[in-house]
Amino acid sequence: MSKIAIFVHATEDELGRALHSLVYTQELHEAGHQVKLIFDGQGVLWIRRFEDPSHAANPLYKAVKKLGVIEVCEHCANSFAVKESTEQSGISFAHDHDKDGHASISKLIGEGYQIITL
Repeated sequence: MSKIAIFVHATEDELGRALHSLVYTQELHEAGHQVKLIFDGQGVLWIRRFEDPSHAANPLYKAVKKLGVIEVCEHCANSFAVKESTEQSGISFAHDHDKDGHASISKLIGEGYQIITL
């Protein structure tokens, strides 16, 4: 099966992109692919929104979260002032990162991941 890394850069007004990242991740995982869902750039703001139980996408988010495939760029979480809330959510920071703490596309490609950006 394939290895796929989905990077979420969706801004706060791009619910469709953020929501589809969850849908695609779940679908790929269920089909047996190895998948990582990485919230990066302004996309890191979605973790706090999806963690809100009143958000319509919360049940889907929780299902994907249980898969253990969600990661967040630590540098971006810091930059957008959501590092603490991300830590409280239990989501880990990207394991493959560059020297500045950004999630590393180069390392993922080197490990054979295909990259999808939303």
